[in-house]
Amino acid sequence: MKTDIRLADFIRQELEPILQDWEAFARTIFHAEHMDKVGLRDHAKDMLLVITNDLETRQSDTEQAAKSKGFGPEGADDSWAEVHGGERQASGFSVVETVAEFRALRASVVSHWTQTYPTASRQQLDDLTRFHEAIDQAVAESLDHYSTAKEMETRLFGAILVASPDPIYVLDLDGQFVYANKATADLFSLDTASIIGQSTADLGFPFASDFERNLDKVIAGQATYRGQFVHTFASGRGERFEYLLAPVLDDHQNTEAIVCIFRDVTERALAEEKIWYNAHHDHLTGLPNRRLFLDRLEQELKHAKRNRLPLAVLFMDLDGFKDVNDSRGHEAGDRLLSDVAKRLKDCVREEDTVARLGGDEFTVILSGVEHDRDVELVGRTIIDAIAMPFHIGFEQIKISVSIGVTFYPRDADYPVTLLEAADQAMYTAKRSGSNRMCFYET
Repeated sequence: MKTDIRLADFIRQELEPILQDWEAFARTIFHAEHMDKVGLRDHAKDMLLVITNDLETRQSDTEQAAKSKGFGPEGADDSWAEVHGGERQASGFSVVETVAEFRALRASVVSHWTQTYPTASRQQLDDLTRFHEAIDQAVAESLDHYSTAKEMETRLFGAILVASPDPIYVLDLDGQFVYANKATADLFSLDTASIIGQSTADLGFPFASDFERNLDKVIAGQATYRGQFVHTFASGRGERFEYLLAPVLDDHQNTEAIVCIFRDVTERALAEEKIWYNAHHDHLTGLPNRRLFLDRLEQELKHAKRNRLPLAVLFMDLDGFKDVNDSRGHEAGDRLLSDVAKRLKDCVREEDTVARLGGDEFTVILSGVEHDRDVELVGRTIIDAIAMPFHIGFEQIKISVSIGVTFYPRDADYPVTLLEAADQAMYTAKRSGSNRMCFYET
């Protein structure tokens, strides 16, 4: 026959199997899945040991009556149960999940206890009653602290939304606004009442179609999405925007709403574009520089290979530019280079690329040219245009241009080799008397 022992001693003796039951239950709590398993186990162990200590503590009639109603001692510091409630709220646990921990703890202890003592003594029944009261008190304290922390979080979150300079709003599963902060109303130049219940399409935003497609992806995939669009709202604010869509999940992990945050990145985007432009364009003429020219040539070659189309590269060097630069100064030379760039652009199609490689060297990419005579026509047009007098200040300046031409795939297959071949053909033209065009010959 089993010797009757007190419940507190039984819990200490059977701590390991009780905790094993607890671990099996903890794996079913969604918000506990990503928590440290050792930490969870130690937390349950601490809860049990605190309760066993409570079971062994003498209580006055008043304390007993209070505990039977779920109340702990007045004026005491935060109990472990109150700390538990605050921690669980901060970890994203729902009320149901928080209470479920206590229910599982109670069930595990009672199950092991009743299996060992199917018929209990009066003292053991009193211990069990005190155990239930301790659990009830812990639940009450935990939920009270959980509620207090939740209310504070709600107030703080509300204050953040109101104070945020970024537009933040919530959409339902149909894409309709259910909440919009002040920054959103200010951006849209609408009062909140005019926004709630509407969708981005209802509000007439041109980006609505793409935005709502991405919204559907977030709902279906339960994953955040980052997007961007270009638009100036009725408030006159912004031009470039980034936005973040994030799903809001209920206790069953179903998407119940979507949070969206807009951010005006106009200044940053324009600054980045300016930096990119300066890094890829000649500051004097505004034409693509060597870096951008080679990148475009590479892209044009890929297109030509895919579609089996020819392509021509023209390499140009100005005849007589050095004399102008030396005799009339760099300012006149810079003005002359700018005027040359304008004339070159007028000589080719809009889809062709004109670039300045440096000094008085220019290049042109002619895509889709079928015959040599087509390139000859463009080359002759350029030669005639550059031969026309340039008006620099009160003077007329005359120069000419030497042009070298190379073809893909006839002469070379790669950007650098095409450019080198065109350069060689240009020097052939210059040695032949300048103001002329030569095709590359192996």
